[in-house]
Amino acid sequence: MQPAQFELQLKVWKELAISKQVMMRTAAEALKLDPECTPEELKQALDGALKKVAAADASVVAAKEQAKQTILAMEKKLAVSVQVQTMAEAITADLTAKQERMTQQMAVDRTTAVKELQQYKDRVAEKDRAIKAINTALADTPENVLKKMKALKKEKQDEADALKRVEVSLAALRKEKRDEDQQLKEAQENGEKLVTQCRNLHALCTSLLEQLKPLVKDTKTLPTIAELDTKLLEAVEKAGSKEPSKK
Repeated sequence: MQPAQFELQLKVWKELAISKQVMMRTAAEALKLDPECTPEELKQALDGALKKVAAADASVVAAKEQAKQTILAMEKKLAVSVQVQTMAEAITADLTAKQERMTQQMAVDRTTAVKELQQYKDRVAEKDRAIKAINTALADTPENVLKKMKALKKEKQDEADALKRVEVSLAALRKEKRDEDQQLKEAQENGEKLVTQCRNLHALCTSLLEQLKPLVKDTKTLPTIAELDTKLLEAVEKAGSKEPSKK
């Protein structure tokens, strides 16, 4: 080997040795080791640092997967919350419609009962007048008295039949009202249960979202929870707290 070539090769090996020493010193300082540590100590420190990096990467992956699962669960719960709110709105509308129908029907039934009662009173008054006429006509002939008695008997029978029809009609109205009151009570209880479920579900979704925020880097990617329609829920509760009319 020529002297010039040997001198150049020696210079290159010298530069490599210096670079290696600088790199080892820099790595030792980064790992907070003694700059004069041995290569074996530096290797062990580097292996430990790499293991910590790998563990951190695995923890980040696990956190992302957990956040993904939590988001999916929240989306399902939000869908259920929307369904519950829709059911609550339908029940409120149904309760309102039933109350309106019952009010109208009871007004009609009350008017009919008043008319029938007045007719019954009129018949009773006619009966009293007929009795007075009989008492006045006791001196009449037996034939006329018999005819008047038959007419009075027929009138009494007609009144009794009319009274029975009124009683049957009133009994049917009372039974229909009891059935409607029972249906309304069941609908009110279901409405109150749905209101409670809707509020609990909304509170659960809100709590899950707050727990999820620290696990997600960009909170804008999280789903938003619709604001709870408190007026609708209060309307359902108000409808459920009303006692059925006892008219």
